Amino acid sequence: MPGLDPLNGGSTGPLGRQRKAGVLRGKTWLWALATTAATPFPAAAQAVAQLAPNLSVGTLEVIQLSIFAGIMGAAFVSAIWLIRQRARIAAENGELRTRVAELSGALGRSEALLNLKDQRTVVWSAAADRPAIVGDLPVGSGAPEERSAFLAFGRWLMPRSASAIDRAVEALRETGENFDLAVETRTGTVLEAQGRKSAQHTALRFVSLSASQQELGRLKLDQQALLADRENIFGLIDALDMPFWLRDKAGQLSWVNKAFAGAVDAADSAAVTAERREFLPTAAREEITNRHREASDVYKQSLSAVVRGERRVFAVTDYAGTSGSAGIAADISEIEAIRREHESTLQSHAETLDQLTTAVAIFDEGQKLRFFNQSFQKLWDLDTPFLESAPENALLLDRLRSDGTLAEQPEWRRWKEALLSAYRGVKPQEHWWHLPDGRTIRVIANPQPRGGVTWVFENLTEKLDLESRYNAAMRVQGETLDNLAEGVAVFGADGRLRLSNPAFQTLWNLPEMLIAPGAHIADIRAVCDPLAKSSPWAAFVASVTGFDDERRNQHGQVELANGTVLSHATIHLPNGQVMMTFVDVTDSVNVERALKEKNDALQKADKLKNDFVQHVSYELRSPLTNIIGFTELLTQPDTGPLTQRQRDYLDHIGSSSSVLLTVVNDILDLATVDAGIMELEIGEVRVGDMVSTAAGLIAERLREHDIHLEIDMDDAALTFHADENRVRQVLFNLLSNAANYAPENSTIVMTVRWRDNAVEFRVHDDGPGMAPDVLETIFRRFEPRVNGGRKRGAGLGLSIVKSFVELHGGSVDIETGEGRGTTVTCRFPSAPTQARAAAE
Repeated sequence: MPGLDPLNGGSTGPLGRQRKAGVLRGKTWLWALATTAATPFPAAAQAVAQLAPNLSVGTLEVIQLSIFAGIMGAAFVSAIWLIRQRARIAAENGELRTRVAELSGALGRSEALLNLKDQRTVVWSAAADRPAIVGDLPVGSGAPEERSAFLAFGRWLMPRSASAIDRAVEALRETGENFDLAVETRTGTVLEAQGRKSAQHTALRFVSLSASQQELGRLKLDQQALLADRENIFGLIDALDMPFWLRDKAGQLSWVNKAFAGAVDAADSAAVTAERREFLPTAAREEITNRHREASDVYKQSLSAVVRGERRVFAVTDYAGTSGSAGIAADISEIEAIRREHESTLQSHAETLDQLTTAVAIFDEGQKLRFFNQSFQKLWDLDTPFLESAPENALLLDRLRSDGTLAEQPEWRRWKEALLSAYRGVKPQEHWWHLPDGRTIRVIANPQPRGGVTWVFENLTEKLDLESRYNAAMRVQGETLDNLAEGVAVFGADGRLRLSNPAFQTLWNLPEMLIAPGAHIADIRAVCDPLAKSSPWAAFVASVTGFDDERRNQHGQVELANGTVLSHATIHLPNGQVMMTFVDVTDSVNVERALKEKNDALQKADKLKNDFVQHVSYELRSPLTNIIGFTELLTQPDTGPLTQRQRDYLDHIGSSSSVLLTVVNDILDLATVDAGIMELEIGEVRVGDMVSTAAGLIAERLREHDIHLEIDMDDAALTFHADENRVRQVLFNLLSNAANYAPENSTIVMTVRWRDNAVEFRVHDDGPGMAPDVLETIFRRFEPRVNGGRKRGAGLGLSIVKSFVELHGGSVDIETGEGRGTTVTCRFPSAPTQARAAAE
């Protein structure tokens, strides 16, 4: 502020300094005049003389006098002016002193006001970057006293208020935009923030408010927050690609977003409201209005609308308030299409699963049953209402346990918890259940991504039984081949050995390396050619590796250098394989040569042996392999679904396969019996189960001819010790023989009795009976007899019966006669002590 200069009696301000400079200039001028007046006259005269040499002396004196007079007048005038100027300056200095005193008082009052405890001001000057802080706020306001902490607004103000202050101060300092805001501290106190800017300063003042002002400030804060939220919400809504609209009380559009404008092909939102373009059709708007009139505030429905020439499906949500309504439409056309496709896919999967023979059940994340196919219901024999009630998995397990379907576990709860742990797992689990009724179930639990589990129950009982029977048949076949005197070798299409028996190695004297699987026929030929007088191996190689369109079987004999005569046969098998058989007929050939006329019996035996070879090698094995091959081909999934005709063909193939399999099994069994190597698998046999199984095998044939089977047993639970498979085969052959000769619409009676510590099976049919000459040859092999029967078989049925019964130590009796039918009785001891070979 300007002050007073006590030495010069003037002000130190700009006006005082100007006045001081004028006084100094006046004093300097007076000093110059005084100096001139004090100059000695002669010198002045001399100066005048130098200036005007032509002037006279009197004139010079006059001039000097005039000059002196002028100087004195100017001095008096200057003195008078200086006196008046000094008086005026003194008056001005007095005024200035008064003004300074007033300003000092105002400054003191301002500082006193600024230092009040209810406000604090931050001032930024134009020249200084460091702001000044004046005043204080109440202690309970939450504003820190320390300067740097106070300037960090984010530390003591709420985040929203701090952000608003920062933006407002930045706008104030850059553009001079004044502001008045209500801000909230972190302690919950509301302050008023005022921003002002002058030419040289920028000020931010925080003012503490009274209770009423606090309430008003909070209302202002709420308004600011609402305005900010409204701006954000409207900005977000305008950026959405879903049409949004607001309507007034009259139902007219008051605001729409850009997506709405684009949907109705309008330039902008203003054009939509001005032209009143509607997004939804009239019927849809009327439905929404009617729904709101029914006191329903919210309307939710899927509606269709045409957008850019394409009909789309929208999920419309409309809310009606007291002053209008608001709505939004989400395009769900693609979602609807996906949902329909998903439902169609689920329906297709359900129909597909319903056709499977494998049981499938799907449980959701709550372990409730949501889907099951027919195979699942049939497997567990559960009623449909129970399954459709969506039972929990644990309840279903308890139901199966109570019904006796599941096997009892030592620790049921722990077993069930371990099983249900699949709902918490991520990898499939596999379990094997052995049910009390003898079934074996393979259980697969496949967890679903959403927490459910798909359970697959595969009944492997029949498969395991077939595998067991197949393995047993393969073992029997291997044992049969290994013990046959006939040499057998099977080659693949590549000419490599697949199978051979010891007789083949012995007959051709082959080393071990050439009988191993994988040996090539060319290497075998190189060893065998020198052994034969006229080697047939060239033809063998041509049959195995040739490409002839017609594959013909071949038969012949070859004489080796050592005198051995071998009978050979080449038989073509499926998949390009070739089987060669070699029989040592040296003895028969020698006897034929030496005793041709007297050795008819030997020729008959030789013919019987040749017939046996032909039956096993060609008549039985070749059709069997063909039928089995084509049956396997038809059952492959690659062949696709079967038509009714194809299923009929498959049934015929299965029937033929069953017949041929029976014949082959009979031949192999007889060969094993003849070789004396058959071993019975003695075990406990339940008569009732075995009779039921045998009856089931012949049931289709009986139904074909309307023949009824009557079974009479003392006790179905009767048991005895025997080879169950062989006894079942005996009963099947007895029933097959009876079904072949029993007339249509007749009854076959099977009687089971326990007599003399033996089980007696008696089968009676009302057929034509047997003549005495037929009865004498009834147990001979390969002598089929029609005798009124429907089918001509291989003549092995009763031979097999007699051989197996005698192996068990039992006996077979036949009672027959014309008009009395035929009754075959087989007796099995309760516990055979030995197994002996059957008579040929």
